[in-house]
Amino acid sequence: MLQYSELRTQSTELLDKFEELWRRLDLAKSRERLSVIELELSQPGAWENPERMTPILREKSVLTAKVSDAERLLAARADLDEWLGMAKDDGSPEVLDALAEQIEALRLELADAELAAFFGPEDNADAIMEIHPGAGGTEAQDWAEMLLRMYRRWSERKQFTVTLLDFLPGDEAGVKSVTLQISGPYAYGLLASEKGIHRLIRISPFDSSGRRHTSFASVDVYPDAGVDIDIEIKEDDLRVDVFRASGPGGQHVNKTSSAIRITHLPTNIVVQCQNEKSQHRNRESAMKVLKARLYDLELKKIQAEKQENYDSKNAIGFGSQIRTYTMQPYRLVKDHRTGVDAGDVDAVMDGELDKFIRGFLLSAGNETR
Repeated sequence: MLQYSELRTQSTELLDKFEELWRRLDLAKSRERLSVIELELSQPGAWENPERMTPILREKSVLTAKVSDAERLLAARADLDEWLGMAKDDGSPEVLDALAEQIEALRLELADAELAAFFGPEDNADAIMEIHPGAGGTEAQDWAEMLLRMYRRWSERKQFTVTLLDFLPGDEAGVKSVTLQISGPYAYGLLASEKGIHRLIRISPFDSSGRRHTSFASVDVYPDAGVDIDIEIKEDDLRVDVFRASGPGGQHVNKTSSAIRITHLPTNIVVQCQNEKSQHRNRESAMKVLKARLYDLELKKIQAEKQENYDSKNAIGFGSQIRTYTMQPYRLVKDHRTGVDAGDVDAVMDGELDKFIRGFLLSAGNETR
């Protein structure tokens, strides 16, 4: 059991970190803005135009969460002060154990608050994620499907909602491309760290000789622009192609031209959706993805200095990966941007990504401070 002097040292380090972070949180400013919004929502006729209320309600939700998190952090600090005082007068094992538990509680609150402090308004958007295999046929397509499962499991852990917007299955196994929407608090802010090339090294189950293979897949993440962001898309700037959906999906999917491909001519951005049986629903999903990608393009222009790592996209191949997942001859997942690694590959593939996400956010945040 730790002695009081050791616990006191840990507490002092945590309290110093608290003071530094607390200045950045600026709780007074968040409370002031929240009061202004609540006053605006209470005005007569405020709800006559629901569409105008959407961005205000989103901001209110973000601020409410920030204030709640800050108040919880402040309460954890007050509890630690109280237990420190008790432990100074009463060094019994029970009090010291309680002090150690309170130190850990404050440490967890600080870790969450530290990440939240790096998020901007756009980070609270839902995330649109696209996964594409690199060269390599079935092996790469299987790797892309493994990444899809990994992000689904991560979303389940976060209690986020996953909506499949487009899915093109591989010829033998895996996927040729997949687009999904992940909805939850700060979904985009968290998943933006996953944008890049992911490399897999393993003994291929598709190689009868049992040789080791290296596969690549790209992950792109865009903030869902939503209905509250005004992205002007002119019909004259679009080329819409209708075609028959490929792959399994029932007689209706295979026999009717329900799949949609939209090309935005000014930017040459191409999106497609074929997951729904209805052409109208596929068009809605494709426009959602197009809007998200155009919004992401605008954010990149505005935040060019902060997002230099994402301004250009490397080829899906050697030398451009952000993370390597090695399954043979040893087992290790390593992020090449931050140096963060994990030996439990199965746990990572089962959705335990917070260690890597946290490492990236703290690294990126420290670079821009």
